Amino acid sequence: MVNLGTLNPQQREAVESLSGPVLILAGAGTGKTRVITMRVAHLIDRGAAPGGILAVTFTNKAAREMVERVSQWVPRPPRGRDGERAERPTICTFHSLCVRILRGHIERLGYKRNFTIYDEGEQLGVIKKILSQISARGERADPQAVLGLLSRLRNNGPERAGFRDPGVRALAEHVQRRYESALRACNAVDFDDLILLTLRLFREHADALAACRARYRHVMVDEYQDTNAAQFELVHALTREHRQLCVVGDDDQSIYGWRGAETANLLEFERHYPEVKVIKLEQNYRSTDTILQAANAVIRHNVRRRGKQLWSSRGRGVPIALWTHADDEAEARAVVEEIEFARQGRRVPWAEHAVLFRTNQQSRPLEAALRKAGVRYHLVGGQSFFDRREVRDLMAYLKVCVNAHDDISLLRIANVPARGMSDVTLQRLLAASQERKSSVYSAMKNPAVMAALPARAQAAVDGFVALIDRAADALRHGPAGDAHALERWAGGLMTDIGYVEDLRRSEKDPETAENRVRNFRELLSSLDGEGRGGLPLAERLEQFLEEVTLDTEREAEDEAIGDSVTLITMHSCKGLEFPHVFIVGLEEGLLPHARSVAEGGTLDEERRLFYVAITRAMQTLTLSHCGARRKYGQLAPAHPSRFLRELPPDLIERPGDMNAGPASAEAGRQWFAAMRANLGEPGAGGSR
Repeated sequence: MVNLGTLNPQQREAVESLSGPVLILAGAGTGKTRVITMRVAHLIDRGAAPGGILAVTFTNKAAREMVERVSQWVPRPPRGRDGERAERPTICTFHSLCVRILRGHIERLGYKRNFTIYDEGEQLGVIKKILSQISARGERADPQAVLGLLSRLRNNGPERAGFRDPGVRALAEHVQRRYESALRACNAVDFDDLILLTLRLFREHADALAACRARYRHVMVDEYQDTNAAQFELVHALTREHRQLCVVGDDDQSIYGWRGAETANLLEFERHYPEVKVIKLEQNYRSTDTILQAANAVIRHNVRRRGKQLWSSRGRGVPIALWTHADDEAEARAVVEEIEFARQGRRVPWAEHAVLFRTNQQSRPLEAALRKAGVRYHLVGGQSFFDRREVRDLMAYLKVCVNAHDDISLLRIANVPARGMSDVTLQRLLAASQERKSSVYSAMKNPAVMAALPARAQAAVDGFVALIDRAADALRHGPAGDAHALERWAGGLMTDIGYVEDLRRSEKDPETAENRVRNFRELLSSLDGEGRGGLPLAERLEQFLEEVTLDTEREAEDEAIGDSVTLITMHSCKGLEFPHVFIVGLEEGLLPHARSVAEGGTLDEERRLFYVAITRAMQTLTLSHCGARRKYGQLAPAHPSRFLRELPPDLIERPGDMNAGPASAEAGRQWFAAMRANLGEPGAGGSR
């Protein structure tokens, strides 16, 4: 039985409101994860079947945290007489939910059950091929930008995707047709497909939708402000009949409009569920009252929002520091000096500090200053373990053995290690596959295609196809009960092709080579993960590949090694908290970003980004801007962000000289008056 006595009155009301649609407006640091997980436990205490409860969130990290917390209150059910455990609540991401649904029904949409899920790198590979084919027509575009346009188009439809330029829309629609055809030929889907195909399944097969509705009788959605049109439609399809929907979100933290998130889903919730009960969580357990007052003052300038007033019982705390520096290198040095002063003078560990910035490029001077001072740090969003060459090679082999029609993976490893297949041979096979609207693997097995290749190339292709067929056959018929069978199967395959030896030969630096070998072996040893034992080998591998592909943020929060300073962009920091936070580069053109100012109408999201950054701080907050910033090797003038004018002067301490120590609140007020005189009152340029 879960103890509700630990909750504040608003949290308790949210946990106990179990009937009908409920909207929980949870401000930053107000304990929403605790509320969601206790609500799941309370539903079970009140007699709801655990298997009928669905809680959906956006990241695997958040889902794992919820599972762990629910497990504290709801013990793992014992096995029944048939050896099966009773069902537990489904707590997962949107994409994981859709994979579960599609694995059981996707054949009704014309796909095979062993479909491959393409990650962003593989998607970009498809886009690059398409763009190279149409470049002769004068079309030139950045593959990453085209992929973003494609995602907006597919998730929101052409009318709601926000295309201002008809030419851009025409390009996106043309690429979309070819892109979807290319994935279909490979029996592959991407992240957007997982949701879009589930919606298509529901529209075309009413019995599949009815089965899902019958199963999930209580639905909860976390971070509801981040849902896009397709995710909204999915949630609505599952709940519009039984109305047992609880959504948790904060429109003030909606910072992903650039990838399709629609704040209107939360702001206009009553339009779809007019009987909704709205509960506000405003008591913050993270930050001092000074930090929260600053955040409240900034976000109040956004007009279209649901009013909330965060407050804290942690006391007023220290004033917010606001620094001005000559340039970005001086700014970086000052941040590092302050961190080192705190560590040496007050024994504050490096790990309690985080430096937040608007764009990835801003990390360069910070990294240089930290390295020079010997301060350990980690850059969130640096190279992921799964982006390393040797790891991607092994993953490609695994994917091809599950689905040989996965062109992106097959072309990656067809000549790795080198086996006599030249780039020309691979290009001819790819062209033949496109001409026949088939996969490259099918082209490799087509006698007419093969007859057109030189004898040496034919032998190389035949040898590769035989290798993959043998490995796939061994995978299908391998022993299910062996706890390490998958690792042995994959290790045997890579030994057969001499991969490790090739890895060592291809690296000039022996230490780098051994690091790559260690990464390779680490991935091998992780194949037989917990909970997969006893499954057939092929199914075990499919499950592993699913988990890796869907875990998009797998490295973002785990790369810190011991005591180290965190460097992180504002977009990546949501959901995190740090005792001591520095927000650097608070300048026009960076925040708000120049693109947002140029496009107009998106300043609200830039302001929300600042709000999210402020509310990561627990004890101290330091803001800084520069008089000049280096761009393309040259110093260019910089001006303070308009958002700084929205901070109450009495919350700020501003040193007149960075070497003179903290100044008084009166000095802060004088500085604000001078800045307003120089830049104009708030409201200019759409800041209100």
